[in-house]
Amino acid sequence: MTLLALGINHKTATVAVRERVAFTPPQLTSALGQLRGMPEVREAAVLSTCNRTELYCVTESSGERPILDWLSDFHGLPVDDLSRCAYHYLDNEAARHLMRVAVGLDSMVLGEPQILGQLKEAYQSARDAQGLGGELELLFQHTFSVAKQVRTRTGIGQNPVSVAYAAVSLASRIFDDFARSRAMLIGAGETIELVARHLREAGVREMIVANRTRERADELASQFNAEAISLNEIPDALPRADIVISSTAAPLPILGKGMAERALKKRRHRPIFMVDIAVPRDIEPEVGELDDVFLYTVDDLNEVIQENRRHRQVAADQAESLIEHGVSMWLHERRIRSSGELIRRYRDQAIDLRELSEQQALARLARGEDPESVVRLLAHQLTNRLLHRPTVAMREASGSERRDLLAAAESLLLDPPSPKP
Repeated sequence: MTLLALGINHKTATVAVRERVAFTPPQLTSALGQLRGMPEVREAAVLSTCNRTELYCVTESSGERPILDWLSDFHGLPVDDLSRCAYHYLDNEAARHLMRVAVGLDSMVLGEPQILGQLKEAYQSARDAQGLGGELELLFQHTFSVAKQVRTRTGIGQNPVSVAYAAVSLASRIFDDFARSRAMLIGAGETIELVARHLREAGVREMIVANRTRERADELASQFNAEAISLNEIPDALPRADIVISSTAAPLPILGKGMAERALKKRRHRPIFMVDIAVPRDIEPEVGELDDVFLYTVDDLNEVIQENRRHRQVAADQAESLIEHGVSMWLHERRIRSSGELIRRYRDQAIDLRELSEQQALARLARGEDPESVVRLLAHQLTNRLLHRPTVAMREASGSERRDLLAAAESLLLDPPSPKP
């Protein structure tokens, strides 16, 4: 069996490609079922965020091509286009990659904490879909343990910085006084909640929360004394917004060029700063063509992110060391698990030989043979049967000059010599 990690992320693919490969929540259940149903796949989990889509599989195939072909077919994307931006890792490299993802070392914002929660959701979804077996279960549980160590033993989680923070930081370079600005937040998930907190800390006092379900918008707005609206009310509220930050799971854009043009006309062309951190995108790219709109996507936040990366590099180096130890421990546990199957088969074989000798001995006793002779024959036969296969194997190893096998046999089969007095 091979552990395979295959995916794309913000380093290898543009947002235009990432949004085509992202899995919506309704797609995820179907995708896990299809993956698990492939003949060569034994276990599967899917991680899909705005910055990455990754598949973790236990497979009988030695390469990544069947999984890459499946991903291409599922999303209707030419496999050659996908292969140019996809990466894959096998076995211990796959485990190392997952651990780096979990602690934020592979994130756009180094050390961002949200990815761990997203990974736990991916793990739970895979469990619910019966996509996990012993191999991935062990890997995910071990990964969560390593991530906890990194968070508690390094500074990578101090003053957490995320894409949400980067978006607000970028806005602060355009607006001199946040206290005079009004922000519209589209969506009501964890990322938008972080955006709201960062905006409030930066001095923004007026916020509008727009969401598909009004109840969730009300719930989030109440935390920040903000106004709650539905998505249908965005066109009427947009002229009042100086800052628009959007992060939803909508499959199609919510804010289009025509809507933005009408809002700018009512604002008398006072500029609007917009950040679209959703994948697929919430704001049509054509909105950025308008003179009085400053539109940014997650791919435009690199300057802020690189500054963050420099501050966290020392902690990242410490995290890499903990991950290396984590990979070693996972490999050790994996080897123990694999040896457990060998031990079970060896014990079953020994039990079969014992039962055969036992049945033959009982049959002799039932025929009235001398009990002492039966016991002696039982011991003799059982000893020969247990020693036969190892003895033949050692002779073959000796004839082939396989000193490694002979040394292993000595270590496994013989007690260590007693120390001399």
